[in-house]
Amino acid sequence: MRRHRNVKIVATLGPASDDYDTIRSLFEAGADVFRLNMSHGGHDDIRARHNTIRDIERDTGRPICILADLQGPKLRCGVFEGDSAEIEEGQKFRFDLDETPGDATRVRLPHKEIFAALEPGSTLLVNDGKLRLRVEACGDDYADCVVVTGGTISNRKGVNVPDVVLPLAALSEKDRKDLEFVCELGVDWLALSFVQRPEDVDEARALARGRASILSKIEKPAAVEAFESILAVSDGIMVARGDLGVELPVQAVPPIQKRLIRKCRAAAKPVIVATQMLESMIESPMPTRAEVSDVAQAIYEGTDAVMLSAESAAGQYPLQAVQTMNAVAEEVESDPTFREIIEASRSSHLTTTADGIVAAAREIAETTDVKAICVFSHSGSTALKVSRERPRVPIIGLTPIRETARRLVLSWGVHSVETQEVERFKFAVVSAVRAAKASGFAEDGDQVVVTAGIPFNVPGSTNILRVAPCDERLIFGGEGD
Repeated sequence: MRRHRNVKIVATLGPASDDYDTIRSLFEAGADVFRLNMSHGGHDDIRARHNTIRDIERDTGRPICILADLQGPKLRCGVFEGDSAEIEEGQKFRFDLDETPGDATRVRLPHKEIFAALEPGSTLLVNDGKLRLRVEACGDDYADCVVVTGGTISNRKGVNVPDVVLPLAALSEKDRKDLEFVCELGVDWLALSFVQRPEDVDEARALARGRASILSKIEKPAAVEAFESILAVSDGIMVARGDLGVELPVQAVPPIQKRLIRKCRAAAKPVIVATQMLESMIESPMPTRAEVSDVAQAIYEGTDAVMLSAESAAGQYPLQAVQTMNAVAEEVESDPTFREIIEASRSSHLTTTADGIVAAAREIAETTDVKAICVFSHSGSTALKVSRERPRVPIIGLTPIRETARRLVLSWGVHSVETQEVERFKFAVVSAVRAAKASGFAEDGDQVVVTAGIPFNVPGSTNILRVAPCDERLIFGGEGD
C-alpha cells in the first residue's frame, strides 16, 4: 500500500475511532500515524487501541507508527460557590491557597510553583485565554490581580502563565506512570506536553531508555525562546498551536510555525503541525475553506506531518476528516508551485559523508529517470537526511529493525519497509528493487538509487551509492559486489 503524497497524516484515536473496522478504514483512507492521547482514557483503553493498531499492521503488512501523547502538568483553579462567578474588567481578584470555595473576589490556585514564579506585571490567563488578569502584588501563597478581560470563571478552569518560566517538571507523576506503561506496550514516539527547557526532554529520555523516540510539543513562549536547544535534544517536534495561540498573540503563531518547520527540516528531524486543522469537521462532513487553506499552508511550508485531534477522536466524521486531509495533501503536492517553494527553501548541510551521499542521491533522482531513492539504515538517520532533501521521487526506507521502520513512518516522503539483514551490497540492491516493485514504485524497466553503508549493520556508516536497474538479471549480470 503506497501513498500518493509525501506529507504524513496523524490521526488521534478516541471514542469515535475505537474499533478494528474504524481504525483500519482510517489507515486505508490515509492515516499513517495514530496518536494515543493520554489525557483521555485509562490504561485499559490505551492498551486495547494499541493492540488493535498492531493487529491492523499485521493484517496489512505495512509498518504503522504509534505516538503516545503525555498529558503534562495541568494548571487549574479551584471550585466556586455555585460552580461559577462573574468577574468584570477593572475589578480586583485574588488567587490563593485557601481551600474555601471561590466567589467573585477570589479562588484557590493549588499550585505553589506559580506563586513562586510570579512577579508584579505578570499575566494570568484562564479558560484558554478568555479571561485575562494582571498581577499587581504577589507572595508565596497569593496573587492579587486586576481583571483585564472579564467574563465567567468556573470550576477547575485551566490557567496559563505565558510570560514566566514555571519551576514545574514537564512530567507529572501521572506522566511518569503513563510513560512507563506505553513504553512497555511498544509505542514508537512519546510526545511531551508543555516543554519549557531542554532538561525536560533529557528527563523523559532517561525514563524512556531508548524504547521510544522523543517528540517535544512547542506550546509555550519559553519553548519558542529556547527552541534551538530543545530541538538539539529532541528526536522530533510538534507545533502545538492551541496553547501557543493562547499564550502568545494569535498573529504571532503563523510566523513561528514557519520558522520552526524550517529549523526542524535543517536538523533532519520530523515536525508535526497540530491543533484545530479541520476543527469544523467534528460536527460537519465538510471543512471550511479557511481550514483547508491552513492544512495546505503547512504542507507548502514543508512540514513532515499534519494532525487531526478531536476530528478523528471524538467527531462525527472521522473517516471524512482523514479523507479530506489526504485529498488536500495530494492536491497541494501536485501543484508546480509546491516544488518551487520546497526547493527554494532547501539549504546545504554537507558536513559528513552521509550528507554528501544523500545530496547526490537527490540530484541524480532529479536529473535522470529514477523512480525512487532506496535507503538502507539501521538507526534511520540516513533516511531522515534524505527526507530533509525533500526529493521529487519517493523515499523507500529499508531496515531490518521493526522499531526503526515504524518510527520512520512519521517522516516526510518515507515509505518504510522492514527487510532482512544483508551482508553484501549486491543483496541490498536486490532487496531495494524488490521493495520498489512490490510497493508499486517501479517496474523491471526502471531504475532506482540505492544508498547503504559498508560494512553493513553499522549505524551511521552510509558511504555508497548506486543507480541500479530494477531487472534483477541485470544486477547479477554486473560486476563487483
